[in-house]
Amino acid sequence: MTLPPPDVVETLEQLESLFGEVGAPSLRKEVNFLHPVYQQWIQASPFLVLATSGPAGLDASPRGDPAGRLVHVQDAHTLLLPERRGNNRIDSLRNILHHPQVGLLFFVPGVNETLRVNGRARILSGADLLSRFVLDDKLPRCVLEISVETAFFQCGRAMVRSGLWNHNEPARVPSAGEMLQALTAGDIGGQQYDDTLPQRQRETLY
Repeated sequence: MTLPPPDVVETLEQLESLFGEVGAPSLRKEVNFLHPVYQQWIQASPFLVLATSGPAGLDASPRGDPAGRLVHVQDAHTLLLPERRGNNRIDSLRNILHHPQVGLLFFVPGVNETLRVNGRARILSGADLLSRFVLDDKLPRCVLEISVETAFFQCGRAMVRSGLWNHNEPARVPSAGEMLQALTAGDIGGQQYDDTLPQRQRETLY
């Protein structure tokens, strides 16, 4: 049996008709500054996802450090995010040079709610600034100064549905080496890459 084609939603009116009214809590939780309760939340987070956009398209990439060191709350309107050593693709930073609008999604392990912060970013450098963010005796490469425009917590339904924090054993997925071997048609040896990866990560973490 041939199924009819799905309806394409093309207007705001069509879109809103699929959902109900926005509840008062969902509106009241959004503010244009870092409320003290949101600052507490940020200080407890060891992991975030940074979203950016630029000429080559969109990018979302992870950032992680010990809780309390991931970002610095400069004041109620400003976050400082140190950029640590990585793979040198700098996709997010390239995007910020062209389009400073960013989104951050903060996670706290075991907590179903997440925290969303949107704003505008600048890339800062300089020895005095970088020295404030030393970890493992290593300086960050630069620091993102994020001027906060909106902040609000996201309800935990997605986490509850996914059961993210309930999984004790990791799912069996292709390893980094296996993916590289497949993507490079064998030019990069997967087993050797996987065998040396743990030590390489320890030695180049910061």
